[in-house]
Amino acid sequence: MANKFNVFAIIQGGRLQYEAVTFAATFRHKHPNFKGRLIFGEPQHTENWNYDPTIDSDEIRRLLEGFDAEIVPFNNHVFGSDYPYGNKIVGLTALPKGEPFIFFDTDTLFTGRLNEVDFDFDRPAASMRRTNTWPEIDLYGPGYADTWKSLYDKFDLDFEKSLDMTKPDEYWERYMYFNAGWFFYKCPHEFADHFLNYATEIMRDPPYEVCTQEFNPWLDQVALPLVISKLGGGRPTESQLQLDGEVACHYRTLPLLYARESDEAIDALERAVAPNKIKKVMKKSEAYRKLVFQRKGTEIIREMFDRDNLPRKEQAIRQRIKKRNLWLR
Repeated sequence: MANKFNVFAIIQGGRLQYEAVTFAATFRHKHPNFKGRLIFGEPQHTENWNYDPTIDSDEIRRLLEGFDAEIVPFNNHVFGSDYPYGNKIVGLTALPKGEPFIFFDTDTLFTGRLNEVDFDFDRPAASMRRTNTWPEIDLYGPGYADTWKSLYDKFDLDFEKSLDMTKPDEYWERYMYFNAGWFFYKCPHEFADHFLNYATEIMRDPPYEVCTQEFNPWLDQVALPLVISKLGGGRPTESQLQLDGEVACHYRTLPLLYARESDEAIDALERAVAPNKIKKVMKKSEAYRKLVFQRKGTEIIREMFDRDNLPRKEQAIRQRIKKRNLWLR
């Protein structure tokens, strides 16, 4: 594991700026002596945005500075308000070239320490906390193999090497597919170059086998395994899988956090926002005010679900929370 690496996430006005405070607070609690930099990339208001994506609260900025977090601006002239997930692609160029990095989605909190994880920054990997969201297979084909192979062939990549041969043919887990909630590599610029090239080329000139597929919001997760294949990486090791729950928790939204995540994750969240100087800022978010500080997350949502017997589909969880008017983001 590298002695020093940078941790990176995206920050914007609105929901992400509150998530960034939780991210930074839980990160510093678990990593008081972190040797690298904690960096938030902030997209600027360019022609591709029909709203201003920058942080809209000076109080948020001061809180983040108190956690020794750096806010680094970048211009996203490729993606914008139509595809904000593209910020994670372009934003990597705001990081120092040649320095190892770990990217996390901002809706992540830390329940353990990154030094518990064995990283090989020469061999990139990404989150396996995903479901079979892409591709959508039509009754008459093409199937998973033809769909994914068409993308590997387009970029002259080794499709066979990407397969998990322990899984049966045409079963979705046989084909390398990640959640883009975390990934790492030795150089952010090299990673971003391939990520941007693959993502834009897939949109500009998709292979015949994928031309009817939906890419919004899945484009980053379609391109990501191609980037990791190109850079000599693959599926994460057992140690790296700790980033999918034991060390880091990608909770997605506060209602889902309360519905399905561990007691450790809830405790990390509530401890992080308990200090008065943080609470008075976070209460301006309706989701934090009602779910965390008014305890509706713990006393209502958490009591609605058995973590050992959750509904199989996330949509069912959402619908039950919405019926209680607590689907707050």
